[in-house]
Parts: sequence; structure tokens; C-alpha cells
Amino acid sequence: MDPATWLPFLHQLADRADEIALRFFRANGLRVEEKPDSSPVTEADRAIETMARAWVGERHPTLGICGEEQGERVGAGDARLIIDPIDGTRNFVRGIPVFASLLAIEAAGEVIAGVVSAPALHARWHAARGHGAFGHGRRIHVSGVRELARASLFHGNLGPGEGAPGRGGPPPGILALIRCVERTRGFGDFYQHMLVAEGGGEIAIDPVMHPWDIAAVQVIVEEAGGRATTLDGERSIYGGSLVTSNGPMHQAVLDLLG
Repeated sequence: MDPATWLPFLHQLADRADEIALRFFRANGLRVEEKPDSSPVTEADRAIETMARAWVGERHPTLGICGEEQGERVGAGDARLIIDPIDGTRNFVRGIPVFASLLAIEAAGEVIAGVVSAPALHARWHAARGHGAFGHGRRIHVSGVRELARASLFHGNLGPGEGAPGRGGPPPGILALIRCVERTRGFGDFYQHMLVAEGGGEIAIDPVMHPWDIAAVQVIVEEAGGRATTLDGERSIYGGSLVTSNGPMHQAVLDLLG
């Protein structure tokens, strides 16, 4: 099956996710709970994933699902939907408009299509293997910068962080990398990687990631001409971290992060 045939389904799903997210965003009395890993989950996260599972059941009942909030449901074939209902939940809770629904199709272990939809930013990006990456209604591509001294570096939290002990903070070489680049910005989450994909910067770093955080991002960055690996250089959505770049400086970045 051509990977692009999944895009209409993913866009329809994103439309419905956007409606739910905006209904709850900045709403009075938003219910927020703390998960075992100390990260927040809202009623919006749960409502979006519940909707997605019902939608899959109606439109593609043989499709498996892997979701952040409700786990994995094995399908009849080798394809599954990977969903993060709201990436950037802390932003969402605090009324910051930098959040998105991340939707991807994985088939036979490869992510073949993805959509990142950020309704409060009025932005959406998508890609399918072999068909390029798109955002804001146009084809997007990573930048042509080839020297660290001219590069923009994006990052998330530089404090102690979250997750397992020793894994939440920045990589040990982050200060060395910061000293090498032209400028830094702390966007975090999906947004920094979409900026890399559309040429707004060259490097983005997330030291703690899950498959649902990475899947849609990976295919969009790669189809835009960039690279997406773990901190160890592995091209995998299961490696627990993510570094995206425009490509030429990728190994140098990994070496500095150490």
C-alpha cells in the first residue's frame, strides 16, 4: 500500500482531535491528574485517545493502536496507529498554545506516514514515505546550514527533568554544544522538531522520549531531508531519546552531546 493513502485518514482524525483539544484548552475547571511517572494527563488527552480508538474501529477495524494513555491494542495485520493525543500537556494545562496531536502509521516496524496538528498555533505538518513533507500548505525542507557556528539549536527543559532517575536532565555535553552554535531557543516537545523540518533551525534535542512522541516527528523530519536518531545515533522510535537535525552536522552534534 502506498504510504500516502493513509494521509486522508490521519487528517480526518487530526480534525476531530483538534476540535476536542480546543474545546478544553483554557477552559475553566479542566481536570488534570498525575500519572505514575509524575507527568500530567488531562480529560482532553483521554477524550482524544478514546475518540481515536472508536474512529479506528469504524474506519480500519484491523488496524492496531499504540497510544500514550490507553496502551496497545494488537490489530489483525502488521500496521498500527501510534498516537500521542496531546504532546505538550504541561503547556496545554498552563494555557500555552504550543501543543499538538501526534498521529502516525507504523507498518512492519517502519513509520510510513505521520501528521502533527497544533490547532492553537493554526499549524499542521504531514509526511508519507517517498512523498516529501508538508506544512502550512507547502512543501517543507530542512535548512542548508552546514557549520555549527551558524546553527540554531532548540532544546526542551534544561533543569533536572522528569522520568527515570538520571534520564530527565540534559545530555552531559549540552553546554559544549551550546558554546559551538550561533543561538539557542527552548521550545521543546514537537515544535522544535517541526522547526528543524521546515528550516527554522538546524538541531533539536529531547533526552527522554517515547514511541508516540517520536513516530510522527521522525517521518516528517526525514521526508524534509533531515535526520532523526537517538542520542546514541540509532534510527529508532524505541530508543528513548530524539535528536533531529538538518543532516550535515548530525554526527558532530552527537559526538559533542557525548
